[in-house]
Amino acid sequence: MELNFKQKVLLIIAKIPKGKTLSYKEVAERAGVPKAYRAVGNILNKNYNPKIPCHRVIHSNGGIGGYNRGIKQKKRLLKKENYL
Repeated sequence: MELNFKQKVLLIIAKIPKGKTLSYKEVAERAGVPKAYRAVGNILNKNYNPKIPCHRVIHSNGGIGGYNRGIKQKKRLLKKENYL
């Protein structure tokens, strides 16, 4: 059974190791749709599964990006993982 784009995105993000990040664009590329980085952001915005570390996805320019639990929480999580 082939995974749809959303399933691929969530699987890719679930595999990002602690202390590492991927950009929205890198996730889109790995999911097979390189220009769908905005779609990646929309998928993450609607995800509340704690097993999917959405906080590990950032902008290509190194900017923190959004987070559906708040930017302060995203920064706190990244700092805890020694990313920031």
